[in-house]
Amino acid sequence: MVPPVHVSPLIKTARWSALLVGIIYGKRRYDNLKPIAEEERRIEEEEKKVREEQERIAKQLAEANEDTILK
Repeated sequence: MVPPVHVSPLIKTARWSALLVGIIYGKRRYDNLKPIAEEERRIEEEEKKVREEQERIAKQLAEANEDTILK
């Protein structure tokens, strides 16, 4: 096996700094996007309820139109 290569302290510091900056950026970005995603989910749930209600009404109307004596 080849012995490990000595890595420059400057490179080590740059790597760790990049890692920490990435973690901090990711946390801030997550905190920024989380409320937006929650609002989108809430709106989608409301739209789903409305859509289901409309489908239920349409189904009832279709069933009411089917059950006639004039077939």
